Amino acid sequence: MKLMFIGAAHEVTGSCHYLNACGKHILVDYGMEQGVNLYENAALPVEAPLIDYVLLTHAHVDHSGMLPLLYAKGFRGRVYTTKASADLCDIMLRDCAHIQMQEAEWHNRKAKRSATMALSEPLYTLEDADGIIKRLVPCEYNSEIELCEGIKIRFTDVGHLLGSASIEVWLTEEGVTRKLVFSGDIGNKSQPLLRDPQYGQPEADYLIMESTYGDRVHSTTRPDYVKELAEIIQSTFNRGGNVVIPSFAVGRTQEMLYFIRQIKQDNMIQGFPDFEVYVDSPLAVEATSIFHKNEMECFDEDAMALVKKGINPISFPGLKLSITSDESKAINMDMSPKVILSASGMCEAGRIRHHLKHNLWRPECTILFVGYQAVGTLGRAIIDGTNEVKLFGETIEIRADIRTLAGISGHADMEGLKEWASHYGPATKKVFVVHGEDEVTDSFAKLLGDELDMDAYAPYSGTRFDLINGTFDYEATPVRLKLTKKKSGGSDVFSRLMGAGQRLIGIIKKNEGGANKDLAKFADQINSLCDKWDR
Repeated sequence: MKLMFIGAAHEVTGSCHYLNACGKHILVDYGMEQGVNLYENAALPVEAPLIDYVLLTHAHVDHSGMLPLLYAKGFRGRVYTTKASADLCDIMLRDCAHIQMQEAEWHNRKAKRSATMALSEPLYTLEDADGIIKRLVPCEYNSEIELCEGIKIRFTDVGHLLGSASIEVWLTEEGVTRKLVFSGDIGNKSQPLLRDPQYGQPEADYLIMESTYGDRVHSTTRPDYVKELAEIIQSTFNRGGNVVIPSFAVGRTQEMLYFIRQIKQDNMIQGFPDFEVYVDSPLAVEATSIFHKNEMECFDEDAMALVKKGINPISFPGLKLSITSDESKAINMDMSPKVILSASGMCEAGRIRHHLKHNLWRPECTILFVGYQAVGTLGRAIIDGTNEVKLFGETIEIRADIRTLAGISGHADMEGLKEWASHYGPATKKVFVVHGEDEVTDSFAKLLGDELDMDAYAPYSGTRFDLINGTFDYEATPVRLKLTKKKSGGSDVFSRLMGAGQRLIGIIKKNEGGANKDLAKFADQINSLCDKWDR
């Protein structure tokens, strides 16, 4: 019964943990790294075809974004997640694949004009995304699910994103039972639309918990987001500019629509009563419809009160949904003041980069950040005060007003994280602190020990832990990489070939013990293929 840490160890993105119990190989999340990759991540200890289950905490790309690659390498098991997360993954993973293919196509157009650039392949394709989506198993909150003999799981609403969950896992092997709780991303309290974090049963042997905001405390008095947002819109419109909001397509965009609906309802913008709000993201448009579909299971009391009155909490007059690229381009052709919500939230890809190109240089405009910006992302560079950025090969001087909506966060702060951990109490054998910036994981682990008397530890990637004996098989040390941006796609063709080879090895291992006749036929087919390509 083993636990191994793969991703989001002393880093914020790329969540991935590995469990080996009852003869099964299990992943908890398989996310994409975004921004700067500080440390080298350990490889999965088994090939993709040998993995039996994936347990997915929620649909954000840093938790789900590598699942299509897992499928491409031969995974054919099941992905268990909540119903709303399954709905969101249906659109988000296809969107990720589309971005991978677009970036590879853009790179290859440049490569054809260069004598030194090699051609590139997407990290995965739409076919891979479709393949993994078919492996999704939608689950209800608060229902125990038996994966196989000796392994049970349960999802609990953790209030971070529509469908987000912490996952309780019970493992029973050789008469010994251990309960693990994977926190996923713990939500902030009193946020619009979604319920506050819920808790599972208070007993647990091991906690694996995030620490994104483990070193900071949100304001003790909840900011008046509606008032602050209205003031930003009013002052920008008075200057004749646009308010451009880089916003995560799933979650944050819907929250901003919730605020703007109230601003419109209360006529808070003087002189611009019919101002237009553009949601320029096909993904955000689809996600908004999924929010409506899951409102009964996930919305909080305030949002449900509006629904019961027949009011759509995230729709209003003047809301424009931009789907096609032509519709997106037309937004910046119209010079009247407007609000533009576009993804990605960290400005790393997508249509937001076009809107930044058209608005960053205009002093009358405002770029309003409403979400976390990881180190190494374009959004973080802009917030940190860089004077210019490069977009589509063009240097853009930053003259716009750069603002943040302080306090708005889908993540619990230090106090919220402590509250979640304290629910399980000091009887917990160990707390593993993950999904936080390098120093934050260590400082938050120390805080849990000092203030809650919990045995807390921040593992590096590759650390292996024996869950029965409560001892480390291996404590990894950090392997620091150069501070280069982790590419979200564009692996070369040879890497794809290596992936195919890994899949073949995995399939061979799964056929161990098969009929000699079948194994001999399989071996002959492999040798025939090798003979063809052995040059």
